[in-house]
Amino acid sequence: MTIGIIGLGLMGGSLGMDLRQLPFVKEVIGHDHNPEHCKTALKLGLVDTIVDFETLVQCDTIFLAVPVDAIIAILQQMPGRIGRTTTVIDLGSTKARIVDSIPESIRCNVVAAHPMTGTENFGPEAAVPGLYKDNVVVLCDMPDSGQHQQETAVRLFSGLHMRMHYMHAYDHDRHAAFISHMPHAISYSLANTVLNQEDKYNILALAAGGFRSMSRLAKSSPVMWEDIFRQNKEHLIEAINLFENELSAMKKAIKNDEWDEVHKRLETGKKLHEIIL
Repeated sequence: MTIGIIGLGLMGGSLGMDLRQLPFVKEVIGHDHNPEHCKTALKLGLVDTIVDFETLVQCDTIFLAVPVDAIIAILQQMPGRIGRTTTVIDLGSTKARIVDSIPESIRCNVVAAHPMTGTENFGPEAAVPGLYKDNVVVLCDMPDSGQHQQETAVRLFSGLHMRMHYMHAYDHDRHAAFISHMPHAISYSLANTVLNQEDKYNILALAAGGFRSMSRLAKSSPVMWEDIFRQNKEHLIEAINLFENELSAMKKAIKNDEWDEVHKRLETGKKLHEIIL
């Protein structure tokens, strides 16, 4: 099959790099609104060739690896441009608004997916081989996609060695708010807290593993994350409110010298990684 990728940053570039290695993929074609991204993607071998939008939509399978608002805009341009058997796979970090925006005439063509992978870096230079391997991809509202499109998506994500999970788009967005979107909001806020101090350079001179780990996400693209926060506003606010409740309870226990309560909360939090690991 021929595969087209719109968006040649970290996600799209890494995707192209790995898809080119699959034996059933004939060619990987790229498109990006940024000419420099196109040049870099070709130089790094992330795609075989760069084409315009009209040419790319003739591919057998099209990946949308751009911010959520751009995905919605591109989907509106596809009716009448793609064939009956074309598979369109969006990689947006929020799903409900994307799914709700798909024109009815191409609903069967579209597979709503979210690969739970990435780094804090962005742009084609950030692309790395194996970014998708052994990670989870969430496939949303699959019964609304055509049988051929479902099978194509499963074949491709299996080829990338991803673990597939299925859920409703609304459930995905609520879950993602807790494990992805809220942590990014916290990381940016932590960075700003330190940057707003008068002695920030002396403070940062002490920065070690803990601070670097928690602030790492603040290196991510502000444009992309503003988009995600806006798209998933309601669920993100819910997650932040619940986090604030937990932080307030810890603050109160520390303030009142309730060290048994502090210890209990530390022990409870420690159990998270028993589940993850």
